[in-house]
Amino acid sequence: MEKATTTMKKAPPPLKKKKGVSKEGQGGDSASQLIDARIQELGDWRGKTLARVRALIKQADPEVVEEWKWGVPVWSHAGIICTGESYKSAVKLTFAKGASVGDPSGLFNSSLEGNTRRAIDFHEGDKIEAKALKELIRAAVALNMSSAGEREAVAKSSARKATKAAAKEPPVRYLSGGNPQIAKGDGDAPVQAYIAAMPGWKHDIGRRLDALIVRTVPGVRKAVKWNSPFYGAEGQGWFLSLHCFTKYVKVAFFRGASLRPIPPGESKSQDTRYLDIHEGDTLDEAQFARWVKQASKLPGERM
Repeated sequence: MEKATTTMKKAPPPLKKKKGVSKEGQGGDSASQLIDARIQELGDWRGKTLARVRALIKQADPEVVEEWKWGVPVWSHAGIICTGESYKSAVKLTFAKGASVGDPSGLFNSSLEGNTRRAIDFHEGDKIEAKALKELIRAAVALNMSSAGEREAVAKSSARKATKAAAKEPPVRYLSGGNPQIAKGDGDAPVQAYIAAMPGWKHDIGRRLDALIVRTVPGVRKAVKWNSPFYGAEGQGWFLSLHCFTKYVKVAFFRGASLRPIPPGESKSQDTRYLDIHEGDTLDEAQFARWVKQASKLPGERM
């Protein structure tokens, strides 16, 4: 890895976005604008129906996040709740985990044969059962939150086991710059062993970064390669790695040039950008989480 010439304290301001432009999968205002545009584009009863169910979703869960994926509106909270697809004769709400969500009012009327998803098809003239739909949304959010809690519990258990295992291992060797020499391996255990061996103040930074990544990308894939923890999305390769140097911890975003704002550390690679964290630096956790979320949705490195 290369030494960057700037640190996280000198991060550039966010680049101005062109009006009406949004990347696939991006959440926030731009995704909401795309949903607004889809409703306006439909114009007829389908636009009114999509606008109505969108309003009910927001009423049911004020913390819902609007995203734009696969060319359709997506509503998420601790995972995808549902998507809103528009067809010639129907507006379809597809619930990502609908087969596991209780539906006492019998709203699901489509995709009933699958093991995971369930959908509601709204046709012209159909009455929208507002109360029942909001209860269904809340049940889907509760299921997502429960699943996220289980994943967090598993991660904490793995961390405890890794810490105990590390205590039984021979003393860790440190390479140049104070980087721990950890045997390569897949999964959370070798990553936790690396973090446990990070010297001094770097240990706390490693622990915070790992927790932020896990919270931002539930089910994130982990491994240690070339004495560095790697983080990736299943089927998309690696999007981030950590590495200890004498005076700082380097975070490498392998598609950093595509993030907004671009991380400050430059690289000889056209795509990679770095974030260097020195002792005493204030870590902007919200910005770091936004970078991680963006990076996890981009094609990663195949290593």
